[in-house]
Amino acid sequence: MKNSLYDYIIVGGGIVGLSSAIEVLRRFPKAKLLLIEKEDTLAQHQTGHNSGVIHSGIYYKPGSFKAKFARQGSRSMLDFCQTHDIEHDICGKVIVATKPEQVPQLKDLYQRGLQNELNVSLISKQELMEIEPHVMGLEAISVPGAGIVNYKQVCQQFGKLVIAAGGEVRLGTKVTAVRNRHDRVEVETPGGAFSARFLINCAGLHSDRIAQQEGSNVGLKIVPFRGEYYEIVPEKRHLVKHLIYPVPNPSFPFLGVHYTRMIGGHVEAGPNAVLAFKREGYRKTDINLRDLAEVAMFPGFWKLAGKYWREGAQEMVRSVSKAAFVRSLQELIPEITAEDLVPAPAGVRAQALKSDGSLVDDFHVVPGTRCLHVCNAPSPAATASIEIGKYIASCVSTA
Repeated sequence: MKNSLYDYIIVGGGIVGLSSAIEVLRRFPKAKLLLIEKEDTLAQHQTGHNSGVIHSGIYYKPGSFKAKFARQGSRSMLDFCQTHDIEHDICGKVIVATKPEQVPQLKDLYQRGLQNELNVSLISKQELMEIEPHVMGLEAISVPGAGIVNYKQVCQQFGKLVIAAGGEVRLGTKVTAVRNRHDRVEVETPGGAFSARFLINCAGLHSDRIAQQEGSNVGLKIVPFRGEYYEIVPEKRHLVKHLIYPVPNPSFPFLGVHYTRMIGGHVEAGPNAVLAFKREGYRKTDINLRDLAEVAMFPGFWKLAGKYWREGAQEMVRSVSKAAFVRSLQELIPEITAEDLVPAPAGVRAQALKSDGSLVDDFHVVPGTRCLHVCNAPSPAATASIEIGKYIASCVSTA
């Protein structure tokens, strides 16, 4: 196939890549844009396996991209769903302290919510029971602006908008090589080679590899963490009225097992966070030797494991023991039993990790020559996707 020249090529058909395509075409309406996705459908990985929550931004450091883009993005996502008639529900969330030692952490989190200019309130045990009568907690934070949506449906609409704006979408097209030439970036695929004046890398779980192929040193490696879920059987869905979260462990960068109402009416419980042995390892038996070897040979992983080995061990116990998983859930809803839960599909978080063992906490976008690499966009990236797309469009060079 003849090498085609585009103004922009975007690698990755998840929610961030699609949103970026929309915003680039809005900013440069005459541009020739190609979006490449290796799967046969859009939003197959992080976007299609997340919990569907429209986050408020309460957890994130004030002034960070996550805090800013989640706050603005939740409003943008709500507007988008209303405009395009996409089913959603602003059901609200409670974050619950179940132990006395969690109360100071809860109040610190409440102050962070105020700093992030969110509509949040501290509520008593009695007020919590009025909202969630089956939850046992000492105090809680009410976050009425949190909601749920099916992000795959959002991405389907995003894809239609990209095509309507003149963009081209190629599915089932895997990038095998990227080369930065003197005046363009060349992308090779089994279906031919494509060139662009500017490349935007939104490859999620493979974003570090695309950057490496292009020649950029982004100073991190993507380490995949699998989040495993259970679904509550229909007879017990009444135990969960809204979104129910624990107070997150401040020393461990994951939110803990929680309850999520989903569009469609079902309720999921989870996730834990365990190392996946494959970048797209949604099952415990999924193993890719290259992916596993990269993690095993990366000194940053062992430094992370040494720092968080206790928390990591607890997560692994929850992975192999349903009883342990249930005990974590019972801290919030004591009535939940093992018989109330059936396995649900897992997700994989593309977490960027530095060689010193520190996790990249914020969204991380690395500029290069004729390229931009989005190398850390886990949760709340789906919520923030429209605002991330606007930011990326503002950073790219004029074609």
